[in-house]
Amino acid sequence: MTRPLRIAALVKQIPKIEALTLGLDGRLQRDGIELHMNDYCRRAVAKGYELAQSTGGSLTVITLGPASAENVLREAIAFGADRGVHITDAAFAGSDTYATARALARAVQLAGPFDLVLLGRNSVDADTGQVPPQIAQFLGLPFATGVRELALDNDTLRLRLEHDDEWVDVEVELPAMLSCAERLCDPCKIKDPAVWATVNATKITRLSAADLGEGPWGQEGSCTKVGAVRAVEVSRERVMADGNLDGQVDAVIAMLAARNALDVRANEQSSELVAGDGKVKGAAVVVTIEPARTEITRELLGEAAALAATIDGHVVAFGPVPGDARRLAAWGADAIVALTSDLVEEDIASALREYVGAHSTWAVVGPSTAWGREVLSRVAGAIGAGLTGDAVELEVRDSRLVAWKPAFGGKLVAEILCTSVVQMATVRAGVLSARTPRDVGPIPTTVLDVIPRSRVRVLGKQREDDSDELASAPVVIGVGVGVSPDDYLTLDTLRDKLGAVYCATRKVTDMGWMPRARQVGITGHSIAPRLFISVGSSGKFNHTVGVRGAGTIIAINTDPNAMIFDWADIGIVGDWREVLEALTPRLAAALIR
Repeated sequence: MTRPLRIAALVKQIPKIEALTLGLDGRLQRDGIELHMNDYCRRAVAKGYELAQSTGGSLTVITLGPASAENVLREAIAFGADRGVHITDAAFAGSDTYATARALARAVQLAGPFDLVLLGRNSVDADTGQVPPQIAQFLGLPFATGVRELALDNDTLRLRLEHDDEWVDVEVELPAMLSCAERLCDPCKIKDPAVWATVNATKITRLSAADLGEGPWGQEGSCTKVGAVRAVEVSRERVMADGNLDGQVDAVIAMLAARNALDVRANEQSSELVAGDGKVKGAAVVVTIEPARTEITRELLGEAAALAATIDGHVVAFGPVPGDARRLAAWGADAIVALTSDLVEEDIASALREYVGAHSTWAVVGPSTAWGREVLSRVAGAIGAGLTGDAVELEVRDSRLVAWKPAFGGKLVAEILCTSVVQMATVRAGVLSARTPRDVGPIPTTVLDVIPRSRVRVLGKQREDDSDELASAPVVIGVGVGVSPDDYLTLDTLRDKLGAVYCATRKVTDMGWMPRARQVGITGHSIAPRLFISVGSSGKFNHTVGVRGAGTIIAINTDPNAMIFDWADIGIVGDWREVLEALTPRLAAALIR
């Protein structure tokens, strides 16, 4: 019989993304903005309450934030949590993910001990996914991210994890830390603030910086700093095609030609590989290689080679079974460090931490996947390094790494600089240029024998899709619930003629019509294809924010008042079958590949 579990759920208060605006000074206007509990955190509270109830245990909810953040604790207690802990102090202002994770870890230690710590997979306002694995590193706990299914057998957790485009089945022994996927359970949600007000104030404990102990905290204790911030303002033409169907198709083709949107080679063009001669020199730019991620591996190695050339350094490809040495060298690697296989993220992070500590390392970069986020986050936590999550652009300025990352649902792009000696970043797939391979000779390879800790036991993996394909596709068809799965075969024919790939709204993936890896939006992917064709989608913000970076958007919907037309450059009102039947052959003939 399972013993009573002491459970902690860590939650974050965030602004409603769609309500955010920028002032004349370029800063976010927070006054009057509605705040609420982060969507993923709601699942952590709900699952924590369920487990506490089923085992006769307890649930403590912890948050870090200003006075207003007490509301998320009140909502969680109204939902059924036993108590709340509010970490609040002006000293915490300016905390980056490292400082935030360190403060939360200290609070967990003070409020515990706990058998299980639950968090949301990431916060939708920042989307780094770094805080959970960094807290796990600070607490010395095994960690599993994206928990979609959970079964408890005494002190053993059997989990099914949702990782980008694959399912991973694992076992973990308590105590442990887990981050929750969106579909793990129904969310904690008590909408009425009047109910929050009825919560007994004595159930909430406040912790100050002094209570947490020796700092530094806040900005002083952070390893990164924010530089320039720019708004991502995408101006759409919002033209509605009129006339008969042939006339509307003519209008679409004419607009695409005028916007140079028919040349879909733009996403595939390569730039020259700015790199050395394959020799090991200077400081290292280490690229962590996730197995079976060919496209992002090539992108990262090419970008790392350009960075290394700027600082007169070299590129190290680091990972378990990193791939063919000649191919990695052609893509930009000057040396390879290969780990033994069958290692989980915690083991790889441990090996990487030791390697970085023993070698002159300028920067470490990796993929912004579930794998990459845990590996680099654990290393950053262990060595006190700055880490930028989900970067979309990298550059060198004054011999330092500058990473640009989206924030607040993609409304902003912020410049992040590391204050630490070793600089780190995870990079979104598909945003870096594919570079022309170079011709170099053999490069040195070192094999490290790593002994696994075996705290997370992988039982099986099943890749259901390829998220790299979606990230780098020049033409994407976005599918909403207005397209029945019975019609997907018809849509497939049209897709194939255009050489396009699919993405989908959350409702489509919720119903299982398309894999979760195809979901685009706040709780899915963000993509930037040359051409995006929306079919049968209403155009709600939670989805359309994921395609803000698209070059040109065509929208097709039967409802002339659908919100999607406000996000499109040109729209056609009509049945998607008739529209695409007329549009596809014209578009296929006009596209320049």
